[in-house]
Amino acid sequence: MAVRLSRVMIAYDTMPRMPSARRATILGLGLFLSFAYFYEGGGWNQNTRFDLVRAIVENGTVRIDLYHENTGDKSQVGTHFYTDKAPGASLVAVPAVGLVRGTLRLARAKVYSREAMVVYSYVATLAASAAPSVLAALSVFWMARRFGADDAGSTVAAVVCGLGTPLWAYATLFYGHALAAGCLAAACLGAIRLGDPLTPGRAALTGLGVGLTAAWAVVTEYPASIPSGVIVLFAVWQVWQRDRAAVTRVVVAMAAGLAFGAIVLLGYNWAAFGKPIYIAYSSEEGSYEAMRTGIFGVNLPNAHAAYELLFGAYRGLLPLAPVLAVTPIGFVFLLRDRRTRPASAVVAFVAVYYFLLTSGYAYWSGAWSYGSRHLGPALPFLCVGLAPVWMRSGRLLRAALLVLALAGIGESLVAVSTTPQPPANFERPMAELLWPTFSSGDFPIGWQGYLDYRPPPGPMSELEAAGVPRAAWNLGQLIGLRGLMSLVPLFGIWVVAAMAWLRVPKPNR
Repeated sequence: MAVRLSRVMIAYDTMPRMPSARRATILGLGLFLSFAYFYEGGGWNQNTRFDLVRAIVENGTVRIDLYHENTGDKSQVGTHFYTDKAPGASLVAVPAVGLVRGTLRLARAKVYSREAMVVYSYVATLAASAAPSVLAALSVFWMARRFGADDAGSTVAAVVCGLGTPLWAYATLFYGHALAAGCLAAACLGAIRLGDPLTPGRAALTGLGVGLTAAWAVVTEYPASIPSGVIVLFAVWQVWQRDRAAVTRVVVAMAAGLAFGAIVLLGYNWAAFGKPIYIAYSSEEGSYEAMRTGIFGVNLPNAHAAYELLFGAYRGLLPLAPVLAVTPIGFVFLLRDRRTRPASAVVAFVAVYYFLLTSGYAYWSGAWSYGSRHLGPALPFLCVGLAPVWMRSGRLLRAALLVLALAGIGESLVAVSTTPQPPANFERPMAELLWPTFSSGDFPIGWQGYLDYRPPPGPMSELEAAGVPRAAWNLGQLIGLRGLMSLVPLFGIWVVAAMAWLRVPKPNR
């Protein structure tokens, strides 16, 4: 009996690996193209991060003195200005933007023109938001596989993560939430992997990856420090349970990754503020009085905010991603199984942590945001819970899950097509702004660029008549398509990806 069980486990672990890897590659390419299809323009949050990129690439400094007039999200120390955000997203974008800028310079293009800034900001968004969102979705795919789902169930969970939640919106914006989500999800996947019988070299390399991604999540978004710490401790526990002789080697590698992130963050603070430990929000420009309550605006969870985060028409998650309503059921299945209990408990912790943190935050709504952007890092972890529900469902229930998933994908498509930054004064942004704009075909409606402090005043009709260019576009519009027709190439990408996924041969059992 023991021999038979061993053979079954070996077959399950090795036989589907190559087909699953091929399907994951197809999934990743399809998602990346979906994210890259849209350019959403600027905003205070994006502009301050882009200002830091420009300051480093153009002048070799972390001061944004030359660029700060395009944003209200900035920190002032003495007579100098700095981004008020953690530097992780900007630092990820620097190599990509520097490479593109150097290429344009060699081509004798105008590297300081408005058109060049559009190219730089688009590349920065791809590097720091779109690619990490793909990483988050693929981590969901592989975590679901590790928890017993087949390729179909894992793909459903990953597609919902990438397209059926507000993560699609954040993947098109130069925020830090998508990068934090990708880093945390990858670190968690690596920690789970450390429970496998690995060679010493592979175990050390995996530990290094866990340390790097966990640390960079914190460099990108400071609230990620607690879930990063829990994931690192879980990784060490995994190795301890598997092979105590390997603990020292893996911990040293993990510590090296953590140290790299710490050195980068402390070095940035030293260069910017003259001290290694400093939170830029403490010198935030403008009136953000609530940031001075609790811990930088975070207090105990608020019941009203919690309800609005889940069910509200203003920023509620479930109205925008209704299929996530079943994820608690999936986690019940995972926690009841002793084989998946420890890892799924860590996954559930990260999701609950961000929900409680956001419900206690003074600015829980995220201002101009599709959903509450502060929940962004929790979305991949929530989607992991979809796979066990899918695997235990019959045809009828799976059909219902697909309908809910498609509803979320449709709403996300409406948002990224029109604007993933609905103004805060719309109480029901989907009903009052996004859907009417989408159905009219007059989109996108992003007017604020990376060089602008705010959108031009006046209604769209007057701005159009005055010849004011929109700051946002999609790739279909670049080839001459307009309105709803501009989305046809995107649908073509999905069809090709689905056909390629289906053509991957099934493993022989």
